[in-house]
Amino acid sequence: MADLFIKQAEQYAEGRPSYPPELFEFIASKTPSHDLAWDVGAGSGQAARSLSGIYKNVIATDTSPKQLAFAPRLPNIRYQLTPPTMSIAELESSIEPQSSIDVVTIAQAIHWIDLPNFYQQAKWVLKKPHGVIAAWCYTVPEVNESVDAVFQPYYNIAVEPYWDPARKLVDKKYETIDFPFEPVDGADHTGPFPFVTERLMDLDSYFTYLKSWSAYQTAKEKGVELLSNDVIEEFKRAWTEDGQDKKVVKHPIYLRIGRVGNE
Repeated sequence: MADLFIKQAEQYAEGRPSYPPELFEFIASKTPSHDLAWDVGAGSGQAARSLSGIYKNVIATDTSPKQLAFAPRLPNIRYQLTPPTMSIAELESSIEPQSSIDVVTIAQAIHWIDLPNFYQQAKWVLKKPHGVIAAWCYTVPEVNESVDAVFQPYYNIAVEPYWDPARKLVDKKYETIDFPFEPVDGADHTGPFPFVTERLMDLDSYFTYLKSWSAYQTAKEKGVELLSNDVIEEFKRAWTEDGQDKKVVKHPIYLRIGRVGNE
């Protein structure tokens, strides 16, 4: 996974959306204690920053040193570079001992990883029976009718061949992802539960986000510039149609959440 994002680590840090407080409040309401969170696939720290305001300590891990270099430095976040897979012995020595973590989070990343190995690790480190695992993704940006009319063929036709097949799990809102955990208290299923994040963006920021995609980098390595001059002009015409330089851009978020139980 890390290799897909190394070359555009700065664009990733600048362009990716943050997550709404309501998401973290919901997750935190399902963990009886708020001592320690482990954020897997932390990237440039978007989720870790929010978790650090709720949990006493946060361990934020990623396989990309370039991604972690752009993460915010806060006193209760420990950033750690990890290999793509770890044994239980490595997990205990480099992360935390068994049954010691309140919540494991993984934002916009679970579709990239070895699920059986990851789930084994999560079940091992989470406190039993109420330790929580929360995995979420956000789907494509929604701006307005004019911009979205340009975006849809760009995403569905031009960009589609360059996505890794795992990306389809995001398009399906994590509905089809294997998630072998019990519903949290107050729920009768593990999701996906819908949320939304909003931010004010100008066109340059919107392009920065599009360039942060792994598919954009893959296309570039194959000699294809997805944001050609013609495409940029199409977006510009649509963006400036209403005379507003900045627009509210929405990203739907879909959360899978469960508790470890007594396994």
